[in-house]
Amino acid sequence: MKVSVLFSSGKDSSLAALLLEPFFQVELVTINFGISPTHEFAAESASKLGFPHSVLTLPSSHIEEAASLVVEDGSPGRAINYLHQQALEAVCSQSSCRAVADGTRRDDRVPLLSMPHVQSLEDRHNTMYMRPLFGYGRSAIDALVRQHLKVVQAQSDTVDKADYEAELRAFIRKQYNEGESIVVRSFPEHIQSHVINRIYP
Repeated sequence: MKVSVLFSSGKDSSLAALLLEPFFQVELVTINFGISPTHEFAAESASKLGFPHSVLTLPSSHIEEAASLVVEDGSPGRAINYLHQQALEAVCSQSSCRAVADGTRRDDRVPLLSMPHVQSLEDRHNTMYMRPLFGYGRSAIDALVRQHLKVVQAQSDTVDKADYEAELRAFIRKQYNEGESIVVRSFPEHIQSHVINRIYP
């Protein structure tokens, strides 16, 4: 059975794909909103991992809505959750989708679907939603990544990655007066990763 794994080129979505590989036909799917070509970074990483990869372009209106949430809240949490929900809905709406997965972890707060959202997604689309890393804490994930992936890690705004945050930051910088200052004060600094290769046994 095929599973569509939402793929940002980071270590979490990459590791989720590797964990599913023995049991499913894995296809990596990167979401893009037409703001910047971040999907190109994902395509490079997918090639190194050895999985087929596709790009699903969603309307830029989703980024506009998410940006308004960032400005309203002064933080990106609700906006990232909104974009993640739109991404899952779009992937599950494809006629060929029987299973979808992402790289959300046990200690994630964003993005994260509640159990009622998960059940609704599965029921409405007659699909399976999987979170292969949901039982793993940070130290366990880091140990697995060291064994199986080569990654570059740095501050989130300096890593080439195809996550929601990258296009959201780019949109706010372009479309809002004082966009740079909105980004600086709304997005907390944190470390992000970009997978550059796979480590084979």
